[in-house]
Amino acid sequence: MAKEKKSIDLSAMNISFTVQKSTYKVVRFYPAKMTVDVIVFEDGITDCIKTLPFAHLPKEIKKTIKPN
Repeated sequence: MAKEKKSIDLSAMNISFTVQKSTYKVVRFYPAKMTVDVIVFEDGITDCIKTLPFAHLPKEIKKTIKPN
């Protein structure tokens, strides 16, 4: 059986990026699914938690996380 990769907690690294008027803070990375959980902030207020594909992140953020 294949060994399942565990999720990686990235909340301590304070990785964040801005798209349009929303700020996203990366919380957790799932290497098995290649997705990240992010907290969405709009106007300084926490809006929701979303799951985004790793491929949709900005290039600078991808270099910081390094999935390999």
